[in-house]
Amino acid sequence: MKRWFKRRRLLLLTPLAVAALIWYALPWVTTLPEGLFSPVPLGRIYRAEDGTPLRHHLNDKDERVCAPVALEGLPEILIQATLAAEDKRFWTHGGVDAWAISRALKLNVQRDRIVSGASTITQQLIKVATASTAKRTLTVKATEALQARRLEMQWTKQQILTDYLNRISYGNQFVGCAAAAQGYFNKPLKHLTPAEAAFLAAIPQSPARLNPFRNPKAVNKRKKLILDRMMDLKMLDADAYDLARGQRIVLQRFLGGFSAPHATELDRITQAERQGEIPTTIDARLQAQVETIVCQRLLGLRERNVDHAAVVVIENATRKVLALVGSRDFEAADGGQINGAWTPRSPGSALKPFTYSLAFEAGANPATLVADLPIEYTTSTGLYRPENYDHKHYGPITYRHALGNSLNIAAVRVLDSVGGPAELLKRLRQLGLSSLTEEPEHYGLGLTIGNAPVRLIELTNAYATLASLGEHQPWRLRADESPGEKTRVVEESAAWLLADILSDNQARVLTFGPHSILRLPFRVAVKTGTSTSYRDNWTLGFTPEFTVGVWAGNFEGEPMSDVSGVTGAGPIFRDVFEHLLGTRGVSWYKDPTWVVRLRIDPRTGKRLVPNSPSLRVTRSEVFHKDCLPIAVDPSDYERGTGKAILSSEYARWVDSHDNWLHGLVTTDVSKRVNQLKIVSPTAGSVIVLDPDIPGGGRLLLKAEPGEKLRWICDTLRLQQEGALTYALMQPGKHTLAVVREGESTRVTFEVKAPVSPTKNKNRPEPDVIQPN
Repeated sequence: MKRWFKRRRLLLLTPLAVAALIWYALPWVTTLPEGLFSPVPLGRIYRAEDGTPLRHHLNDKDERVCAPVALEGLPEILIQATLAAEDKRFWTHGGVDAWAISRALKLNVQRDRIVSGASTITQQLIKVATASTAKRTLTVKATEALQARRLEMQWTKQQILTDYLNRISYGNQFVGCAAAAQGYFNKPLKHLTPAEAAFLAAIPQSPARLNPFRNPKAVNKRKKLILDRMMDLKMLDADAYDLARGQRIVLQRFLGGFSAPHATELDRITQAERQGEIPTTIDARLQAQVETIVCQRLLGLRERNVDHAAVVVIENATRKVLALVGSRDFEAADGGQINGAWTPRSPGSALKPFTYSLAFEAGANPATLVADLPIEYTTSTGLYRPENYDHKHYGPITYRHALGNSLNIAAVRVLDSVGGPAELLKRLRQLGLSSLTEEPEHYGLGLTIGNAPVRLIELTNAYATLASLGEHQPWRLRADESPGEKTRVVEESAAWLLADILSDNQARVLTFGPHSILRLPFRVAVKTGTSTSYRDNWTLGFTPEFTVGVWAGNFEGEPMSDVSGVTGAGPIFRDVFEHLLGTRGVSWYKDPTWVVRLRIDPRTGKRLVPNSPSLRVTRSEVFHKDCLPIAVDPSDYERGTGKAILSSEYARWVDSHDNWLHGLVTTDVSKRVNQLKIVSPTAGSVIVLDPDIPGGGRLLLKAEPGEKLRWICDTLRLQQEGALTYALMQPGKHTLAVVREGESTRVTFEVKAPVSPTKNKNRPEPDVIQPN
């Protein structure tokens, strides 16, 4: 009898032992999917500085995924709706729900087809994390069940539920409950109503069939079923249930925003490695306002063939890009996705201030005179003759008025006086203009009037360096990055003087008139630029707080119809800065301790002193106390008339129609008649021989006055033909002298061997750049 009882007990215990082995031991034979231990790739989620969504890019799997939400961030109503829809015994089963399996088997057998599943949330999580394309066989399902058991023994229920809600697909490329709430309702999870929570919980069962945008009736039918279950499970009381059943679901499709698209695309270009949540420096409200300004202003310019514009706004102290508009409309078919803030374009006269910064650092001051007179330079591609936009010449003009009126000839002469294009190119590269990759000779002296393409955002930041009184920092679009290292690029005094000149409305009256669009109701430094044939126009400027850069034109390079920086980019610039004034406020610089204000004679650039003669023309000027101009002298003026006496190089200009100082200047007549000057070749010129001319060719020698001349050169043969004298060209450095009635003068110049055409095939031809 005892032996019979033992056998019976053994028969009873064996199935239990086997079941226990399967339930507790066998799961450890399997391995959990690696995907469980890797976060879902997020793609890029851009937010404005205040957290406003800007753009949500898909990840590498073409999924829209938000940052994972912790358990405490999951609303209880969504958890309840999910459990009611998918796994009401989640908190009590061990990963596999035997009761649900038996119920599903019974229903499927009764109806002779699969009408019900029995997967728990844990099993569904295993399936999602596996991401396998294998056929759903019984072996696969059994393996998933064992893996679910193992996961239940390793993770807490809370971990499993949280990971599930962050990984499950809700259709339409939305992965995770946060992306679904944003994508379908444009709201955060915490604001979901019970009806919306049930609506979301309905979708994962079959995201394709239950697509809210294609089959809303099916989703709403399942939503009501879930609400009924929630009522039965006492997750909702009667009032909440009635309210949820009566709520009409309104879909608000939201793909993560489409604000500042050019800014977010630019970040993707310049910092491709970053994924996930990216806080930007963009001010969402300012961005929207600038976009509106661009659209409104371009509407008024359509008749003048202006289709595109770009704007950059930088906060000077931090170099944060507060707004970036790359085109009129990102979706426009005519190049809307081209980023005008990043695409290099010819800046015209917008580069001139940096030439004058070099001059001020070399000892010049705003009263220094430059001769705005015809001049030509010999280059490797021929003679370069800069011209002013109106083809006039302004004679003796101070640096203040030369820069304020954007005179081309003056800018070229100033650049030549401070070391030429190599010095300016070095300065521009220090300021971060990365598109200037050629050698200085490639650009030549035309660099100062904009014959090199630059990017708006980089040029705007270069102006922000002037606004910061010469301290340079890289611009930045990401709020979570520290400001770049500050470096001194422009001397403080030079930057301050430039700000003073560029904010002086009187200094630009000759070119722009007294009431131009640049005359704002507050003080702001501003400079314009227009490229050849009106293809690009620019306006850039700053206050101590902000720098604004504007480009207007056509991406395909088609010329605008007589549109300059004043009429094209200028109005946009003005509107943006007036908005900044009204919303953030602006100020102006205080005088530094080194500033001295003195009166000068603008005809000579000399300063007045107590014993100076009474003058007909004076104006106030600012100087560094350690860099003052010389004082005026009675010998500078013609007796009886008070006219300023200019050097003989101005003789022709004084007698021309260009003389805007008529009646206020003259020249020394004796010097005008007798002073000997070599006109060709000019001192320091470089002449490159033409390979197609046998023997190197010859150069006509010219001097003024042009009578009774005798030419002398020890290194070149001279050839006389009647009254004309030619030099037969040979490579080398040469000194040429001319003698007339005991008076002589000389110049030194260089002749270079022919240059292979292939070496300079990309060199730009000398260009006439518009000043504004």
